[in-house]
Amino acid sequence: MKWIRRIGIAVVVLVLVVGAGAASVYAMSESKLTTRYTVKPEASLVVAADSATLERGAHLATALVKCVDCHGDNLGGGTVIDEPPIGHVEATNLTSGKGGVLSRYNDAMLERAIRHGIGSDGRNLLIMPSRDYNHLSDADVAALIAYIRSRPPVDREHAPSSIGPVIRALWVAGKVVPANAALIAHDAPHLAASPSGNSETAGRYIAENGCAGCHGDTYAGGPIPGAPPGWKPPANLTPAGIGHYSLAAFTQVLREGKRPDGSVVDTLMPVKATKKMTDEEIESVYKYLKTVPPKAFGLR
Repeated sequence: MKWIRRIGIAVVVLVLVVGAGAASVYAMSESKLTTRYTVKPEASLVVAADSATLERGAHLATALVKCVDCHGDNLGGGTVIDEPPIGHVEATNLTSGKGGVLSRYNDAMLERAIRHGIGSDGRNLLIMPSRDYNHLSDADVAALIAYIRSRPPVDREHAPSSIGPVIRALWVAGKVVPANAALIAHDAPHLAASPSGNSETAGRYIAENGCAGCHGDTYAGGPIPGAPPGWKPPANLTPAGIGHYSLAAFTQVLREGKRPDGSVVDTLMPVKATKKMTDEEIESVYKYLKTVPPKAFGLR
C-alpha cells in the first residue's frame, strides 16, 4: 500500500539524517578532543623537596585544590564518572607504580598538565579543571609537583577515559567543555607566589582555585552542564545566596558539612577537604565572597 511505502521511506530518511548528524557530532567533537597544544615550559618553575614545600604541596592537594577528591588519598586514581551516555572518566594514577604516569612526566610536563590541561602527548586531558588551576602561582605548582613525586607508588591500572554522545553533542553545541585546554590563555603570566595573610586577595586566590570549578565563575552555583544524573547543583555562594551567613556559620559548613539550620550539605561537597583549611584561609574566602556581585541561583 502507498501509505506503508511512504512511511517506510520517511523512516529511512529519518535514520539517514540522524546517522549523518551523529557522525558529524562525533567528527567535530573528536577534532576538538585530539587537538594538540604547544606550551612553552615555565622558566621560573623550581621544584624543591624540602619539608616546607612538601607540607605546602600536601595542603594544596588535600585541602585547597583538592587533587585527592578525584585522584584519591594515595593519588592512585579511580573512576570519576561511569554513565554510558555521558562517558567513562578515570582519574589518572599519578604515582610511579604500575599503571601510573609519573615516570613519563618530567616537571615541565606536570606543570603543563596541572595549569594547562595538556597530557604528555600534547592533547587535551578530560575533565581536568586546569582552567581553575591556571590561576595557581609558580610556587604552588612547584609544591604540588614535589608532593606528587613524594608519594609512594600505587599499582593500579585504569581503562582509558572516553566521552559519550551526550557530552559530545553538548560540546559541539557550545554548552559544555570537557577539556579545559581550549579555554586557557596558555601564554598568560602567572603569579610567582600565592597571596598570603587574612585578606580578600588571598580569599579570591583560594576560591578561584578551589571553588569556581563547581560553583561557577560567578559563584552563583546551579546545575553543572552535562553532570551525571543525581548530581545536585552546587549552592549559590554570592551574597544573594549565603549573604546572611556569619563567619561562624560559613566555617561550620566547611568544617562539618552542616548549614546554619542544621541540615547536612550534599555529599558532593568536599567537606573532607575543606575541613582541613586553616581558620585564616576560611576567613579570607568568607571575606572575598562577601565582595562578589550578588547573583540569582544558577546565573553562572
